[in-house]
Amino acid sequence: MLEQIEEHACYGGVQRIYKHDSKTIGLPMRFSVYLPPQARERKVPGLFYLAGLTCTEETFPIKAGAQRFAAQHGIALIAPDTSPRGANAPGEAEAWDFGVGAGFYVDATREPWSKHWRMYSYVRDELREAVTANLPVDGARLGVFGHSMGGHGALMLALRNPDIYRSVSAFAPIAAPTRCPWGEKAFSGYLGDDREAWKQYDASELVGKAAHKFEAGILVDQGMADAFLPTQLNPDVFEAACKAAGQPLTLRRHEGYDHGYFFIQSFIEDHLAHHARVLLK
Repeated sequence: MLEQIEEHACYGGVQRIYKHDSKTIGLPMRFSVYLPPQARERKVPGLFYLAGLTCTEETFPIKAGAQRFAAQHGIALIAPDTSPRGANAPGEAEAWDFGVGAGFYVDATREPWSKHWRMYSYVRDELREAVTANLPVDGARLGVFGHSMGGHGALMLALRNPDIYRSVSAFAPIAAPTRCPWGEKAFSGYLGDDREAWKQYDASELVGKAAHKFEAGILVDQGMADAFLPTQLNPDVFEAACKAAGQPLTLRRHEGYDHGYFFIQSFIEDHLAHHARVLLK
């Protein structure tokens, strides 16, 4: 049961916030939805956006400026929160890069996180099913994109589930999380010490094993003034993995751009067009 808690007119459509009791997470969860004006007449494609560390379901709709282009193309935008909230797990709010606001889109297997930190299954299954069952969103035409931690989530979810997501892109993704401090901290905490188990959530490991290629290509934008680029993001690793696997990739490197939402605003139009070429075909 979805509870609508906000609605705002936006570019001829509506920007909403929903709340629901998640069986997967075991707690209430919130997500945002932008429905373009075309959704009043018919079901429209849906594009899931996964946000980065510390963000909420409100960050993307407020900061990215995506609704204008979603309205032009007739695509719905769905953005979940980035973690469970209110679990009261020991230490859940002690660090900005682990716990609350930092679910990393994995299904945790290590206590105490395994009870509620199940963001992979939540996004892939429960959220998708709630959106397509209750809103005018076409479940056969879905894409996924994201930023930073959410860019990791988008690439990983798409590569593991090409039967669900027809298009994929990312802004400054954590592209090889098993090889960077953020990923090592999150994966060891949520999944334990078996590094082989981590690989199921690493896009650079998954692309070579994917049963299906995204023939329209994967789009990744990376700012070259990004403070996290030298230590955390590893786009070159993902680029090499895609080349070895024969997966078409457009990796654009932008001088002067950093890691924040001014960077995302600058190239969001291109990402909506990338997904529209696939989802509106």
